[in-house]
Amino acid sequence: MQQVPVYSLESDAVVGNAQFRLYHYEGTLPNQAELLVPHRKDHYLIVFIRRAGTRQWVDMTPYVLQDNTVYFTNPSQVIVKEEFKQLWSTGLAFTDEFLAWQENAALGQLPLLLNPHNGFELLLTPADVAFVEESLARIAAEYRTPGEWQQRLLAAHVTVLLTYLSRLYAQQFPAQPVSADQALLKAFQAKINECFRERHEVGDYAALLHVSAGHLSEVVKRQSGRPAIKHIHARLVLETRRLLVHTSNSLKEIAFDLGFSDASYFTRFFKRETGATPAEYRDQVRKMYQ
Repeated sequence: MQQVPVYSLESDAVVGNAQFRLYHYEGTLPNQAELLVPHRKDHYLIVFIRRAGTRQWVDMTPYVLQDNTVYFTNPSQVIVKEEFKQLWSTGLAFTDEFLAWQENAALGQLPLLLNPHNGFELLLTPADVAFVEESLARIAAEYRTPGEWQQRLLAAHVTVLLTYLSRLYAQQFPAQPVSADQALLKAFQAKINECFRERHEVGDYAALLHVSAGHLSEVVKRQSGRPAIKHIHARLVLETRRLLVHTSNSLKEIAFDLGFSDASYFTRFFKRETGATPAEYRDQVRKMYQ
């Protein structure tokens, strides 16, 4: 069965951060390999377009990229780039893990990132353009200033920009009735956040939500583009990464904290989902931020 490809965030060769990247185009062409290829990204993308005119599809809706406009996608959306022209823009790409590392992990709950209306485009006034340009300039300056305080300052500037854009999102996408399927997906995600340490199976959540496991799986896959079990696994991986980065707990302690009775199985699970063992991941991150 053919699957929509998922493109991962590639680390910047200069900065070396695998969880956050800044893109800047000055009359250049983006990656031609993505042309006419339906795909998802495994990360969030926020792009300020200064000048473009190219055409893209997001979740089967066509957009001609407008000047002085912000475009955004999250990992569940399907993107098709129909044409490429010269592009003047600045973009931010970041993963769930980048959000989790910050002091304010609630960033992931901002309307712009949750995107309940499956939007893609934010129209800007001249005042909005000035604010976005100033924020991006601060982010760009910090992005290439390595040091002990870089991550905190980068997170602070990104927080301000995302919060500002979320206010615009709320203004431009006023609240609308939520469908039953959308409500079920949100309830499922909320239950995962409550119970991921104790409950690792789709059937557990189906019982909590008073639906069949088959129905829950079908709705979640249709609404999010990912199998229900992958939502559970992603939450476990996210928490594992947090504990590996922010605590000195042993791998066995982390495994038991997350509801794994077998530490060796926990290690295999993490490697299957991420490509690295927990020990390898902890070592990589510590080297990155030394």
